[in-house]
Amino acid sequence: MHDQEQFVDEDTYFAVREEQLVRKLERSGYTRRQILRNGAAGALLLAGAGRLASAGRARAATTASSPIVKPLPPEWFIDYGTNAEMRWDAVPGLGYFIPGERFFVRDHTSTPLIEANTWTLGLWGDGLRGSPTQSNPVTLNYQQLRRLPSVEVPAFIECAGNGRSFLNTQQNTPASGTQWGLGAIGVGNWRGVPLAEVLERAGISRSAVDIMPAGLDPDYVDAGGVDHGPVRRPLPIAKAFENTILAYELNGQPLPPDNGYPVRLVVPGWVGVANIKWVGQIQVSREPLYSYWNTTGYILEGPAYPNPIPLSTQVVKSAFELALNATLPNQRQVLTGRSWSGLAPIKRVDISTDGGLSWRPARLRWPNLPNAWVRWEYPWTPPGPGSYTLQARATDWAGRAQPATVPFNTLGYLFWATVKHPVTVAS
Repeated sequence: MHDQEQFVDEDTYFAVREEQLVRKLERSGYTRRQILRNGAAGALLLAGAGRLASAGRARAATTASSPIVKPLPPEWFIDYGTNAEMRWDAVPGLGYFIPGERFFVRDHTSTPLIEANTWTLGLWGDGLRGSPTQSNPVTLNYQQLRRLPSVEVPAFIECAGNGRSFLNTQQNTPASGTQWGLGAIGVGNWRGVPLAEVLERAGISRSAVDIMPAGLDPDYVDAGGVDHGPVRRPLPIAKAFENTILAYELNGQPLPPDNGYPVRLVVPGWVGVANIKWVGQIQVSREPLYSYWNTTGYILEGPAYPNPIPLSTQVVKSAFELALNATLPNQRQVLTGRSWSGLAPIKRVDISTDGGLSWRPARLRWPNLPNAWVRWEYPWTPPGPGSYTLQARATDWAGRAQPATVPFNTLGYLFWATVKHPVTVAS
């Protein structure tokens, strides 16, 4: 086994790793008695059950007859074919986390149907001890992953193109691609194994700088007929070790097929494409890694960006829990919405009901978690019947506030200006 070559046998290997972990926990302030009583080390190193095997490769099963597997009722979703946007007017009453059946879908090709008992994760590259190859990786199966210590991570997944349509409707600078409103986002409570734990068990080297997770979805072929292979995008080791997980549950249930079943990456705060669905392989490298998804796609380029910038952290956004052009009653009411940021929790949200001429603070509702969102409320009594333009402007604790406009980029990513939300107050 690649991750055990320096030891005589498996029992010696896991005994040494357990002792290393105990010492690490002791340095963090735990006593050895506490560690042994709580089983902290033993849980991390389940002898046999959680071991990595260096044979086999991850396999995808068949693809569904349509690009998206789950039903897409029009009162919940806007259907774009391979993508489905959550309708914000269907969000009130859902609570903090978006249920799996209501989660938006972003597929580059189509949803693969993968059986958990056939899934394996292959880890390979010169950033691992022994430099295992892609054809002979260190592997981990689904049962072994589920037996490793897990964590719960509340986090949003958001497509980098969320809000793209407003480049056209608000700034008259249309960009190609799915014309998302603001519904290409969902916050879930994800359960999975810290990626750092899996990388350490696979034998990651101190000289490793990048990883490249790859999905098991069908190869992506662009409009010009070029086959770019499976969706894959590099991630710096620092982010992989910070808070990234290999998730297998969403809100206490197995992942829905369209959202990555059986296992996906969750990279809190980063653009959606970094959160590789149906992950099957991870390359670990001592050199920077590149793919179509960080050199040609998912970059900021255009007149304002003379040097293309690969996307990473998400920006600040806000959305009303209303349809665009909704008709509202001519009476006192409470406007609701949600705001989020990939860098820090939200500090305040200001609301305008007169097209940005004046602003007043909304009331934030607990919880207000990092890498997720905060819900807010704003009581409003319309002056009378007619047309109004609502706007919500969030500021995060890193000091970033939504601007009135944003620079254009040709692929239409990271639109984070305040969105003009027209409504009609009935007579």
